[in-house]
Amino acid sequence: MTPRSKPHGLIDKFTDVFGQWLEHRREIQELRQLDQNAFAGIARELGVTPTDLDRFVRQGPHAVDELSRLLEALGIDEGALSRAQPLVLRDMVRVCAACQQKRRCDFDLESGSSAQHYGEYCLNAPTIQALDQKTR
Repeated sequence: MTPRSKPHGLIDKFTDVFGQWLEHRREIQELRQLDQNAFAGIARELGVTPTDLDRFVRQGPHAVDELSRLLEALGIDEGALSRAQPLVLRDMVRVCAACQQKRRCDFDLESGSSAQHYGEYCLNAPTIQALDQKTR
């Protein structure tokens, strides 16, 4: 008997991504089965509009991963911001989730150049700059 060889890493990654996609589709389907009032109630509890909640759900669980990474890269304590200005952070999350510049943001985060370039494309840049002005 010969030992089975391990699947190639790319195949493992593809399988994981496909599994996550299927899980996400199931989650969307579950939300679609809620009646309008229940869905609106969930949105209200989260402090967002039903339209925003629908957009967030469609984009998946990693739709705003960049925000935490950007704040960290800029030296902004997300926990402190959440405690001091939760509504500002919630709005930043909403803006990040709707962003169309994810690839550029991810590239800058990976290359360590976010601090130099985020102002060119990030719709949260004015808010971040205003936060920076308040801490000076």
